[in-house]
Amino acid sequence: MSRLLPLLLLLAMPALAVIETYQFSDPALERRYQALSEELRCPKCQNQNIADSNAPISQDLRRLLYEQLEAGATDDEIRQYMVDRYGEFVRYRPRFSGATAMLWLAPLLLLAVGLVIVVMTLRGRGKPTEAADLSEDEQRRLRALMEKADQDQ
Repeated sequence: MSRLLPLLLLLAMPALAVIETYQFSDPALERRYQALSEELRCPKCQNQNIADSNAPISQDLRRLLYEQLEAGATDDEIRQYMVDRYGEFVRYRPRFSGATAMLWLAPLLLLAVGLVIVVMTLRGRGKPTEAADLSEDEQRRLRALMEKADQDQ
């Protein structure tokens, strides 16, 4: 039992995490807050949005997001502020630009290459491969082998 208690305390640690609650002046602001906090990526965690991350930077970003919403900033202004400060990486869906073109176009390019490979493979199956030109000696040996095979049957 004495060994079980520390284990249970360790398992309860996530329950001690601080969850901020903000009082919004308008329910629409709260909905925008939820949407934006799920759209912005935690600069530290990288695979979590700021809504799901408990990293201190995410807590700061959530507080900043709340303050900007209450101050009357638009969603685009908030996104632009975050991009200016943390780079395009902070967005889960980066804008299409020269720097992010490969992110957006890579799936299409890979699909096109795959289709070309499939088409070329299927075309190659339909056509019999052409035998190389045989010398007269090779042709004689081939005829002899075919005649022998016919006789054996």
